[in-house]
Amino acid sequence: MLLVDGEPVTSSSAPSGSSPTGSSGRELVAALMGNPGLCAASERLRATPERRISSGPEGPRNVYVFQREYATVDPARVELVGTDEMTTCVGVIIRNNKTGMISISHMDFPKIVEGGFKQMLELLGGDNAPFDVHAPFDVHLIGAFDDSSTKVVHSSGGKRNKQEGYSHPLCCKIVEVLHKSEQQFHLRSFCVLGNNTTTDSYGNARPIVGGFVMQTSSGVVTPASFEMASRCPDEIVRRIRVSVSSYDPNWKAKLLETYDTRADIFQIAPTRWMPDWAEIAFSLNQLSDSEVLLQCSTSPAAEPPHFVETDRRKWKYLIENPDWEDTFPKYNPRVFHRTNDGNWSRHC
Repeated sequence: MLLVDGEPVTSSSAPSGSSPTGSSGRELVAALMGNPGLCAASERLRATPERRISSGPEGPRNVYVFQREYATVDPARVELVGTDEMTTCVGVIIRNNKTGMISISHMDFPKIVEGGFKQMLELLGGDNAPFDVHAPFDVHLIGAFDDSSTKVVHSSGGKRNKQEGYSHPLCCKIVEVLHKSEQQFHLRSFCVLGNNTTTDSYGNARPIVGGFVMQTSSGVVTPASFEMASRCPDEIVRRIRVSVSSYDPNWKAKLLETYDTRADIFQIAPTRWMPDWAEIAFSLNQLSDSEVLLQCSTSPAAEPPHFVETDRRKWKYLIENPDWEDTFPKYNPRVFHRTNDGNWSRHC
């Protein structure tokens, strides 16, 4: 069940005496968007200076998740946990206030929400604590700007293309699944949609907060962006999994496994891809930069400057590695251990 200020969330349209968990996602989102406490919390988050996360021996021990990934972390091992590059995606972070265990995900599609939450909750009880549906779980939902507010993408060259809404259906599904759960979730941040939207000089809607970190010891959340090296190991392979995992039945309606909580190692779970991905990648790489944005992004006017260059690096990898077994021999994960200098070393 989803709670705000200790009380179950109810929609204004819910019949008197009806079950508090019977509201639809659309009704719940409308109720949450109008909640004064959540609006104030969003305002405070937006006003907080963005923290830049770097790596190295002096940097914090952090765990970062890319799109469609999740990780559960132990505060005894990890100082910061976070994600960025969110436009129409939602960053979800759940903290067990009894154990301090934290689970984070970067959700991108309604069909992975239900299974994704089951994955996220699996280890939140901690090693020595049984899972308790009445444990005080805090949840923060951040990202997913209101992409339905701008129907046309504008640029210096004029109007380019119609922009459909992706954020609202995802937010509706997330709050609906949380509210129907037996677990009690205390919603602390709802910085999404209209609470997380501004416009650029061309009139394009874009997110205000596109990334965040949580300090694991305190549970405090702040806006953040990550340097490339601070996003933890195996960047390109992890990004590729988002595109190709839909062809692997093992990842149907699931978040991608990335991090081993108990061992504090990155264990990049394997995924298969079809051989024709090399041909698809070659074809996509022939597109102009503006065509890449329009064809490969859910929010072409709101992407970070490195979006196109990142996609081209992914396609280059797929062209050079058409056989998935070259990347995941015998369908085994790619394992990385922390090094003393703050980097990662692959364990073969």
